[in-house]
Amino acid sequence: MISVNINGLLYISHAALPYLIQSALTSDRKVTDLINISSVSGRRPSAGQAVYSLTKSGVAAFTEALRQETAGLNVRVAVLEPGAVGTELGNHLREDVREQLSNILSHIEVLEAEDIAETIEFIVTRPRRVAVNEILVRPTDQAM
Repeated sequence: MISVNINGLLYISHAALPYLIQSALTSDRKVTDLINISSVSGRRPSAGQAVYSLTKSGVAAFTEALRQETAGLNVRVAVLEPGAVGTELGNHLREDVREQLSNILSHIEVLEAEDIAETIEFIVTRPRRVAVNEILVRPTDQAM
């Protein structure tokens, strides 16, 4: 989890940033976007998800620092923090955590991948003067 959520984020950002900066200078739009995916768990940790919450709060902190570092370069950096989304993530959890999560999620209509894609589309289609820095999106019925 740490390798993917933290190290992967660092490696991808490091590799992409020179191209994003160059494209912001030379493209017709004069702006580029980097969007990192965190989680509501990065803001609201839960029992049984300590390491996941640690990594996702790190994603948000890294994203904000990178946003500040690239602000004058027309590279917009945003973090998207989804709540419950219908993915295979639950299949990778311990049985007790999966059962706890299943009890919570059985009462709500979770987000779909399309909802996340549309949110990303919203971020990257703003005019150059507009930077959406952070979006927390949850299912309507999700309390936590």
